[in-house]
Amino acid sequence: MLVPSLFTDNFVNDFFNSAFDRSRTPSLFHATGSSLMSADIKEFKDHYEMALELPGYEKENVNASLKEGYLTIEAKREETNTEEGDAGHYIRRERYVGTLSRSFYVGEDVKQEDIRAKFENGVLSINVPKVEYKPEVETARTITID
Repeated sequence: MLVPSLFTDNFVNDFFNSAFDRSRTPSLFHATGSSLMSADIKEFKDHYEMALELPGYEKENVNASLKEGYLTIEAKREETNTEEGDAGHYIRRERYVGTLSRSFYVGEDVKQEDIRAKFENGVLSINVPKVEYKPEVETARTITID
């Protein structure tokens, strides 16, 4: 008989993930695939479209920054789960505070004002323009010989 675990939200995943993988150590707050920031990136002729899944996150807690050619997305969440029994004693109390962060190299020529971002229904959509790489042409410089 399967009995739901008091320490995870999904006892079926917990059973199948830990019962057959002895290398995994059980943890109260382990990262699962659903808690990571999944990214889909499409390439077009003149731009890239990125879609990052952030279910459960609020727009106010999601930040995007551009520094030295790296586009960095950070998301922060605080969560408290409390379940009480009929008599009011604790059966389960959990707290979670965490930050996710991902960085993508978009090139040093991309400007912050050219990037467009929108957060809707737990998905952060980002439009990054392609910037043509123009290598510096080395010019021949003559040295004066005295």
